Amino acid sequence: MSTPSYVPWTEKHKPRSIAEIKEIVGEADYIDNFVSWLKNWRPGEKAALLYGPPGVGKTLLVEVVAKEFDYELFQLNASDTRTEGTLRRLVGQSSRTVSLYSSKGKLIFLDEIDGLYGIGEADAVKAIVELIKESRVPIVMAANDPWDPKLRPLREVSVMIEFKRLRSSSIIKHLKKICTKEGIMADERALKIIAELAEGDMRSAVNDLQAVAQGKKRLTVNDVSWLRARNRQYQAFDVLRMLFSAKRCDDARNVINSSLLDYETLMLWIDENLPRQYTDPEELAKAYYYLARADVFLGRMKRRQKWELLKYIIDFMTAGIAMSKIHPYRFTKYGFPQKILLLAKAKDMRAIRESICEKIASKCHLSRKKASTEVMPFLHVMFEASGLAKRDISRWLDLNESMEAFLKKRG
Repeated sequence: MSTPSYVPWTEKHKPRSIAEIKEIVGEADYIDNFVSWLKNWRPGEKAALLYGPPGVGKTLLVEVVAKEFDYELFQLNASDTRTEGTLRRLVGQSSRTVSLYSSKGKLIFLDEIDGLYGIGEADAVKAIVELIKESRVPIVMAANDPWDPKLRPLREVSVMIEFKRLRSSSIIKHLKKICTKEGIMADERALKIIAELAEGDMRSAVNDLQAVAQGKKRLTVNDVSWLRARNRQYQAFDVLRMLFSAKRCDDARNVINSSLLDYETLMLWIDENLPRQYTDPEELAKAYYYLARADVFLGRMKRRQKWELLKYIIDFMTAGIAMSKIHPYRFTKYGFPQKILLLAKAKDMRAIRESICEKIASKCHLSRKKASTEVMPFLHVMFEASGLAKRDISRWLDLNESMEAFLKKRG
């Protein structure tokens, strides 16, 4: 029976064995490193942390290896399960029991481990570290960016295995194979365009191929030409470089369409980095004039609900800024807006305070409000003073380092 046409090609045509993966990517070290780690793993040893950009096959490799070596795969998205209690409940039991469905046992897979953000994040990381140390079965994690300082405890108990971006030639090879299976005559130049635009992301390339080729018998360069014009989303630093290097008003205006940031956040980034980019007093004064006009119009737009003013705001903060430069663009190291950092820090402090109050309320059988107003002030005094009592209190409440530091600062 044929596979239904609505099935995503990323699923329909994904490799089903280690050999098929190697056929696409070649003899990649990360495949052998992961297989070697799994074969030699013993209770008490480190977990594996697979890291690299999205769409390079981290999740796929875990699924294929688990099936090929007859492991029962227990898969969980860490970004959706970010509290200590939930992780312990879902993962803890599986990490201590044998499998009834496979000869090799269980393999626990925590995907998107770098998605652990928000209240309880530190406790969740701590819980995962403890689960790794106590686990009777191998645990593997995956992340796009594992270098966040908050993930350091996980790096210390893991074997780090890096996945590189896929080469365009590897992506083209896989796209050709898909076209053959789908009965599509594909112009290699069209496949090359798809592969180059994917920037090493196989999943993105296959999704684009399905979007332009499904239902067709031939694929030409004209069929994929619209992909080049498709808006691509850029991070803040790239957006600033595009803005400050723009030579025409239209190019500067188009930056807003390519940005992952909303216009108000982008305004903060511009404000923070104007003195870094424009060192000539004349061009700096002119740029700040246009940024100030954008801010004035933004205030009017919000107060009067006159949304037609938005086009002027965008013109001032993009074309106005870009056309203010006198000297040629030069590479500059940009900084994060201090206002956003301060707001984020205040939010983190509130989150830590709420977590402490929750622990006090649970131990003392109080409401969180009473814990905040009646107990917290005394804890601040105790943690500021010298003595060993605070160690016992910290152990009793199960406080982490950030909570202890918060109490010492009378935050």
